[in-house]
Amino acid sequence: MSVHQNPPAVPALSSLVIPLEKIVAELKESRKRARTVTAKSAYARDLPNPDVAGRVLKELFAALFPRHGGGQDGTDDGIDFFVGHTLNTALRQLRGLLHQELRFTFALEQRDDSAIDGAVASILRDFAERLPDVRDSVLFDARAAFDGDPSAQSIEEILLSYPGVKAIYHHRIAHQLFRLGAPILARIISELSHSSTGIDIHPGAQIGSSFFIDHGTGVVIGETAQIGERVRLYQAVTLGAKRFSVDDSGALVKGVPRHPIVEDDVVIYAGATILGRITIGRGSVIGGNVWLTRSVPAGSHVLQAQATADSFESGSGI
Repeated sequence: MSVHQNPPAVPALSSLVIPLEKIVAELKESRKRARTVTAKSAYARDLPNPDVAGRVLKELFAALFPRHGGGQDGTDDGIDFFVGHTLNTALRQLRGLLHQELRFTFALEQRDDSAIDGAVASILRDFAERLPDVRDSVLFDARAAFDGDPSAQSIEEILLSYPGVKAIYHHRIAHQLFRLGAPILARIISELSHSSTGIDIHPGAQIGSSFFIDHGTGVVIGETAQIGERVRLYQAVTLGAKRFSVDDSGALVKGVPRHPIVEDDVVIYAGATILGRITIGRGSVIGGNVWLTRSVPAGSHVLQAQATADSFESGSGI
């Protein structure tokens, strides 16, 4: 006969040798020290919750693509009811997130709190009115993925499972919020996408329609990058800055154009690194693993130098 023994009881936290009161007091002191580098009036403000932002993104996707989001009965009236209900839920949560961000930024800039409600309402209305255009753009992106990937079987498969399309959906939502004056929430959304797809697109980047990132892992697109129509990138492509300007005190100068301009119909293959405010001319092809820091004209084909064969003896090639 087997004998089953109960596992040992887990001791209560209070019985362990952990100085909780001391740790809590030290954390309080750390918060006080942080106020020396953050405006005191802004420091105590609540900030947008990334978990809530993630729920908003899912609900917005369901409202934009109800057949993919589920929850409707397939009739036109049923779809419209589902879209309206889901959109209302998403926008109510988004309003709360916007209010949290603007309370923080208004306090940081020492602006009048009485203007927050009006600013939130303006951003929310403009954002909602742009959602049909966002949907159209994402559909163009999905179509570009279908046309550019021989393994793709349907637009539905792409919308539901392709990381490049998921990343550009997140970006098109984040970019609207960034333009409308909610950069913290926009950056939260871009980082949610980054963590789930491995694709890092700053919400300030300007990206044209029919954009396709194939595979995607490791792609980086900087804040001031400008990308035209029908551009295709492969994994591990970087559109980054070559150097960072500083002011007289040595602090970084923010917001200046420092990332590439990629014109229409460009293809950039895996591992290419393109740095600085340079222009990749229309219809160009940039080969894999190319390091590029100068502009190239339209129709260029930039490839790695051809490898040369040689032989050495006794370490003479070192």
